[in-house]
Amino acid sequence: MFGFGTTNSLTMDKPHPDSLLDTGVQGVIGKPLDRIDGPLKVTGTATYAAEYQFDDMAYGVLVGTKISAGKIVSIDVDAVKSIPGVLDVVTDFDQFIRVSAQGGATDAPTQGVKDIAFFGQIVAIVLAESFEVARDAAARLPIVYDEAEGQYDFAAHRDETRIPPDDAAPAHFKQGDVDTAMADAAVTVDSTYVTPSQNSAAMEPHASTAVWGEDGSLTLYGAYQMPTSDAQQLAKSLGLSAKKVRIVARYIGGGFGSKLGIAPESVAAAIAAKQLGRPVKAVMSRPQVFEATVRRSNTEQRVRLAANAEGKLTAIGHETLASNQSTEDYFEPAGIGTHLLYGGENRLITHDLVDVNLVLSGSMRAPGEAVGMLALEGAMDELAEKLDMDPIELRKRNDPKIDPEKDVPYSSRNLTRALDEGAAKFGWDKRQKAGTRREGEWLIGMGVSSAVRGNMMMESSAKVEIHPDGSATVSSAMTDIGTGSYTILAQIASEILGIPVANITMSLGDTNDPPAAGSGGSWGAASSGTAVYLACEMLRGKLAKAMDVSEDGLTLKDGNAIGDNRSTPIGELVGKGLEATGHIKPGKQEKETSQAGFGAHFAEVAVNVITGETRVRRMLGSFAAGRVLNAKTARSQCLGGMTFGIGTALTEDLIHDTRTGKLVNHDLGEYHVPANADVPQMDVHFVDERDIHANPIHAKGIGELGISGAGAAVANAVYNATGIRVREFPITLDKLLDQLPAV
Repeated sequence: MFGFGTTNSLTMDKPHPDSLLDTGVQGVIGKPLDRIDGPLKVTGTATYAAEYQFDDMAYGVLVGTKISAGKIVSIDVDAVKSIPGVLDVVTDFDQFIRVSAQGGATDAPTQGVKDIAFFGQIVAIVLAESFEVARDAAARLPIVYDEAEGQYDFAAHRDETRIPPDDAAPAHFKQGDVDTAMADAAVTVDSTYVTPSQNSAAMEPHASTAVWGEDGSLTLYGAYQMPTSDAQQLAKSLGLSAKKVRIVARYIGGGFGSKLGIAPESVAAAIAAKQLGRPVKAVMSRPQVFEATVRRSNTEQRVRLAANAEGKLTAIGHETLASNQSTEDYFEPAGIGTHLLYGGENRLITHDLVDVNLVLSGSMRAPGEAVGMLALEGAMDELAEKLDMDPIELRKRNDPKIDPEKDVPYSSRNLTRALDEGAAKFGWDKRQKAGTRREGEWLIGMGVSSAVRGNMMMESSAKVEIHPDGSATVSSAMTDIGTGSYTILAQIASEILGIPVANITMSLGDTNDPPAAGSGGSWGAASSGTAVYLACEMLRGKLAKAMDVSEDGLTLKDGNAIGDNRSTPIGELVGKGLEATGHIKPGKQEKETSQAGFGAHFAEVAVNVITGETRVRRMLGSFAAGRVLNAKTARSQCLGGMTFGIGTALTEDLIHDTRTGKLVNHDLGEYHVPANADVPQMDVHFVDERDIHANPIHAKGIGELGISGAGAAVANAVYNATGIRVREFPITLDKLLDQLPAV
């Protein structure tokens, strides 16, 4: 670590056993503090992307195609321009983006919309003095198509695959010989699991308000998770210098991956505002969010497990088919958690793509693990049944000491503790054999699943300023998508600087502030939190110097600097003000250790023998993810992930018409996310842990650990209740009815 000027930079090349957060002097780290942005949100005074107002602002409504493959022959803009209140119809076949950008990319996504790749592809924006007029004109806009034959049926084309380039996980990985190990094993499982496409279904729709400056600069007020990279994507899409593009995303009403990269409304609004010479607001309708942003790909996953008679794995095979458009290479990395969760010397983990004319496949909360663990953990449950072994014991016997592929130690790994502590709290010892517990017309069962989510450090920075009145400001292009970033970053600054959280002002989600990786991949709190930590560490040194005491002899608490038997208000030590910028980037520790959060999910379900209805009666998640920075926000993230797991297991299914490619259930009325009545009382338990290899704050991501494996615990509970193994998700009553016992 080294400091230069007002920047404290750290490359994570070595472990950091000592942390300034360990002192606990201010006493705010780990505490369940309320969200500091909460009052703004519940009073309606937090400004979201669609709520910005500007003088002379025009309203834009996007127009999507009504076919799924072919070309646009013509768009009759004159047919609607005569409608009173309509200002213009903007089409740009070359510059409009065809699909959303993938998260973290810095290039423009695929551009050019004359060729149609999927139903609902955005091809025009209608501008008017009011939203209502723009909506009416957009519905009337005549478009002539030259329709072509498309590929809409995944099953019909499942044998026509391609190998995509490596991404977050290798597309293909092989170690040893799985086929031979399967032939030689005492016990094997060879099962295929199928998961449907899913939609993030964030409460806030995608929205952009574009405002051009007289100097040719663009400010976009958008609902985006990663403003720093999103601004680069937008700049390249428009042919601008990145310095000319500013994105502001102060508040975001959920994203779950769907807002990692820019979506079509951003470029359309920017081009329209430039052409019209006025600010333009474009908000996607709910059907457009479903049809024209991103989906989680459907998957077909073959899982093979080979074990000896004692349950020790000798081989793991996890082969996935996923889908995407022919011009796109992103694949759902369903096997990403399989690489490091269990031992076994013979391993085969592959991902292949089937080309389809459907909406873009992209990242959705816990890309890979969320659906990959449905298959892996279901297969582990099958193996436990064949071995007549407790499913927890099987997992513990295959809990490796070192990464089975990289041959490096884990930075921290407490899977067994999470299983044991969770089992004790859940009452796992009361679980019975499959299909044997009944309460009237209800069959009762318990299920368990391991949880794993890789931990990532991403380059990020943050600036912290201390003002003469003793208050502080923290600023960064980091975002808060409902995860608690505003509060957590303020807690870190408060703990190190001894300034009460109430006296810290947060400025997030603006690319005019120091660049950050944003919210995605569960890296936000650890990466941006470390940047804040480093800035505060430098400021602490400056305060010690100003007070003429050593850093070790300085205590900062409740707005005062204490040292050498003196106490001085911090504001009196900063002159006209002090500032420092913290900068963190990944280093050797990422390669020298295998980093992930681990945990376990437990579920109890009741299945009605008459109707086939499944009710989740209770769930518990037990998680080990390093230091918990805020017990309330961390718990909320886990509860949200577990709720996602219920939807994955039982309700969520994004359905495309295999004849036309049209999305059948493109709204929240027909795409069934769990409602309040579907979600039982849930408990969250945190295993006490610190990870000194991850970062100086010893924390790991937790937002996606909560979903990883959650659906599998529910599915395994359904099996334990009924003796019926459903391998095609979601588990709807029609998949149970004909196999349920007689009333």
